[in-house]
Amino acid sequence: MKYVSVIALAVGCAGVAYAANVHFKSGPTFVDNGLTLSAQGVLAGLGFQDIQVDMSATANPVATCTNGGQHQAPGQNPAPVAVSATPQSIPAGAIKNGNASFSVTTNPPTSPIPGAPDCPNSNWTENITDLAFTSAVITVEQPAGTVARTLSCTFNPQTVNGPVAAQTVTCSK
Repeated sequence: MKYVSVIALAVGCAGVAYAANVHFKSGPTFVDNGLTLSAQGVLAGLGFQDIQVDMSATANPVATCTNGGQHQAPGQNPAPVAVSATPQSIPAGAIKNGNASFSVTTNPPTSPIPGAPDCPNSNWTENITDLAFTSAVITVEQPAGTVARTLSCTFNPQTVNGPVAAQTVTCSK
């Protein structure tokens, strides 16, 4: 009878396995898409529950000021902006042998910038035309709401449009 209880307990616990050692098996790799930043990679050490992957990033914007006569002038060193991704949900069924691929992309910044703070006056319109990313934070939750891994990355030099060279990315837990 003791053996039946032990087996029942083991089977009952198997369905609630939590992530024990979530880590990046490959990546992340980054791509600067102009107004958004994408990150892809493969996570390992996952348990048997749904996961959620999120990313936030900081960038230096390039902006253009346009007046009512449609004359344009470069922006006046806009302040850094923060953008974030819509979290990617990965169902437990997509986790194979503790591994799952992910791909997240930040949403573009609000543009035009309300009040045109970096233009000659508030009668101008300030539009962000490009972002040069300086940092990103990827957060993995398993289950959603429980942080299993956070990875902070910096880009030096800041990104330019296209794939971000691995040697310019420094990440830390």
